[in-house]
Amino acid sequence: MTTSQIKAVGCTAGANVQSLLPYLADACAKFGIISPASQLCFLAQVSHESGSFFYTEELASGAAYEGRKDLGNVVPGDGVKYKGRGFIQITGRANYHAVGQALGADFINNPTLLGAKNIEACSPDQFKYAALSAAWFWSKTGLTALADRINLNKSIDEEPNLDVFKEITCKINGGYNGLPDRLHKFLQGVPQFLPSIHLNTAS
Repeated sequence: MTTSQIKAVGCTAGANVQSLLPYLADACAKFGIISPASQLCFLAQVSHESGSFFYTEELASGAAYEGRKDLGNVVPGDGVKYKGRGFIQITGRANYHAVGQALGADFINNPTLLGAKNIEACSPDQFKYAALSAAWFWSKTGLTALADRINLNKSIDEEPNLDVFKEITCKINGGYNGLPDRLHKFLQGVPQFLPSIHLNTAS
């Protein structure tokens, strides 16, 4: 993984990309996101979720999650405390507990370890866990296997590639919110992952 790849997929020239590289690369390595297709899909989806690798905390207050038992929010204040954080927006007490168990960190008592308001406010630990939590979610939901079904010699806008990409989106988002942007980010990254391949980038 390179800074050029992150910039292309994120559609950003932000100076902070260089500081993100080791954390994203380490997270991908730890969770087996190593093939071109899986890395490209991962970066495209994560870039959308984080506003082009800028936000590591949900902009909303989290109050909308209050009392959501499906998220494990059973204690008053859980909605705000366990709002979406990390590059893929881990949300809810149950998910904070699960990712903490997997990464050996206490996110229940230290929820902001998963991310600050944005990357300009992140500490090294927040960078690390924002990236690792995204890769953990990607891995636990089997998204690498899905991504590896995408044929990079074919357009992402056509079946069966599009169907697979939509399935990945649904597993992350619960629907297809932001699908055009996710696809755009994927398409922007293709030349950086496979420079010799020309795809139709019309969306």
